[in-house]
Amino acid sequence: MLVRSWNLFHGNTVPPQRQSFLEEMVRLVTADDPDILCLQEVPAWALERFTVGAVAARPVLGPVPIPRRLGQALTSVHHGVLRSAFSGQGNAIEIASRLRVLADRVLTLNPRRFRHAHARELGLDAVARLAWAKERRIVQAVRLASADGRTYVVANLHCTSYPDPRLADAELLRAAWFTASLARPDDVVVLAGDFNVPAAHSQALRDLTGPEWGFSAAGPGIDQILVRGADASPLRVWPASERKHGDRLLSDHAPVELELG
Repeated sequence: MLVRSWNLFHGNTVPPQRQSFLEEMVRLVTADDPDILCLQEVPAWALERFTVGAVAARPVLGPVPIPRRLGQALTSVHHGVLRSAFSGQGNAIEIASRLRVLADRVLTLNPRRFRHAHARELGLDAVARLAWAKERRIVQAVRLASADGRTYVVANLHCTSYPDPRLADAELLRAAWFTASLARPDDVVVLAGDFNVPAAHSQALRDLTGPEWGFSAAGPGIDQILVRGADASPLRVWPASERKHGDRLLSDHAPVELELG
């Protein structure tokens, strides 16, 4: 079973351009029909095209929520500059038809009470507190069954980006507890997404890949797929050559993937 994850950078390239390349990205990353594809930084207007989609940051014009299609129209003026300013963003999971969706859930990773409690515990200053509150982050989880009767709980998350890795770590552990609470004893558990903290600076990743939690080894970057309850291949990071589009790269992140045994 092939599990893949990619942060789509709102459909932008590196360096960014006026137009969106979301369609090209989706075609590229689904060409070989992966079993499970987890996506982050998906424009809100595109979420409905996937098996399961959830809004993290709503489309807005100033402080006013707007329809998703209006956000798309406004962003089309220059995708590379405006990014998610009007279009919002969310997480999405595309699931192959050979798998059956049994349930899906969504949890906010940085709700107000959670932020306030951890800000006091971590001694965060006003700048860090404001940055943490700036954008809603979520984890979405689906429970799946395969034709052979095996069951999976797959979580797709996008943690807060901030220089202090403890913020992303707190959200990562919250996502792990949430996912574990949905899993039954025989379920294979998968945590995938943009964790926004590399293993070298993450106590949460050290804990999750340790004997108590029992997840597979983390990869080198901030985009990860962790597995518990099944054999997993080493994490593969796509080389730049596999996401080139002319003289530019699709997204500022590389897809990552692994095979489940």
